[in-house]
Amino acid sequence: MEIFVERSFLDKNIQSISENLNFNISFKKPSNTSFLQYGLNGLSFVKDLNNSQQILHVDFSKGSLGWRIKRAQHEINIKKALGKSKDQMLIFDATAGLLSDTMIFLSLGHKVIALEQSKIIYSLVQDAIFRCTNYDELFKNLEFHNADSIDFYRQKKIKSDVIYLDPMYPDSKKNAKRSGAMEVIKSILEIENFSAEAENILDEFRLLNYQKIILKRPLKSKKNYSNINYQVLGKATRFDIFL
Repeated sequence: MEIFVERSFLDKNIQSISENLNFNISFKKPSNTSFLQYGLNGLSFVKDLNNSQQILHVDFSKGSLGWRIKRAQHEINIKKALGKSKDQMLIFDATAGLLSDTMIFLSLGHKVIALEQSKIIYSLVQDAIFRCTNYDELFKNLEFHNADSIDFYRQKKIKSDVIYLDPMYPDSKKNAKRSGAMEVIKSILEIENFSAEAENILDEFRLLNYQKIILKRPLKSKKNYSNINYQVLGKATRFDIFL
């Protein structure tokens, strides 16, 4: 895969990204393949240049995520799932993705260790962090790593208050026309030969030492387990809690 860069935007940041990903920098825009693009707004993944819904760009200050971050105290269901505590918690986000829920945890005053297995997604998010100066104080409480979450948790002997799992939602008739971002993320995982994280990640974490696991699922998705301690139900999603 290539990274398309206009010559005027060639800098140390994109050179570092290129080296980490082992992708070549090109000054000619590819026309018939997926590629990364770097310019005025930072790094983007382009699946289809002619369809804006097929371009993935991370920006914490705009869109629905920017709105959620600003009103994090209104995230009632997440707060219920975390539980009542005046103390700062350490949350291990094992399926960090675009850091959507991690940013809420940080906004609520907690510390987060976030893991993302995809190098491409990790690079997109790292670039967004690099560009975002609005949340410097929040990012002081964030550790973000490109690694397998199970291996990392074992090797580092993490002692977190919460393990948070939000594996990619399964395909169904209702979400067959998945959002553009989710479709692009799925294609990135396919490019890197990763399967979308399945619910068996829960089984793997439950074999380890933990205080609390929160599993985020579609509200009406089938439960493949019966030993949930309690649930927090929202309009479209639910949180299954294991103690």
